[in-house]
Amino acid sequence: MSLRRARLRWILVPSAAVIVVLSIPGVAAAHVTVHPDHLARGATDVELTFRCPNERSDASTVRLQAFLPTATPLLGVLTQQQAGWKATTTTTTLPRPVVTDDGTVTQAVTEVTWTATGDGIGPGQYADFPIAVGSVPDVAGPIVFKVLQTYSSGEVVRWIQVPDALNPTPDAPAPMLTLTSSSTVPSASATTSLAMWLAIGAVVLSCAALLGVVLLAHRRRRP
Repeated sequence: MSLRRARLRWILVPSAAVIVVLSIPGVAAAHVTVHPDHLARGATDVELTFRCPNERSDASTVRLQAFLPTATPLLGVLTQQQAGWKATTTTTTLPRPVVTDDGTVTQAVTEVTWTATGDGIGPGQYADFPIAVGSVPDVAGPIVFKVLQTYSSGEVVRWIQVPDALNPTPDAPAPMLTLTSSSTVPSASATTSLAMWLAIGAVVLSCAALLGVVLLAHRRRRP
């Protein structure tokens, strides 16, 4: 094996590892997302946060509209007073009333709009928009929040696409909250630890590659 081929092999292996790390969902993407993205079905008294990054270098984000589902409604939605933003809500009569321990609910918040009263979200920045939720549906499965992001230039980015078999990684995915049994809700710390260990592994492989190149070059120079 030539020195050039050996060097190429040692470089490609760690590079592939780095690519795997960077391809972890949420690491490289700069989309509007909801946090947490997993909750136990029927969870009560929770906070959901819509994280909105500014993806433009020549405009600020001045409005964010989050549309909440009516078929699987969130009950008891409240907004938080936030400096530099005005939050408004739209309440809609549900197509199917929800029976709770406190009675039957016929209306729910179906849209939350945050409008900038100042400069908004500048280039290279992001903002978090929290809502308090009294209870989430007691059903398993994904909850899709379609979101519109408006820039000071007038551009509107529609985060409304839902992944499917034909397009598993859409360009403008809608934020999604997955409801499942409490025993299967992934721990945020566990997810962070996985990403951390993968990153460490990539660094270790890169160091090993550099060491291998040095050793091969040294052996090449030996008589």
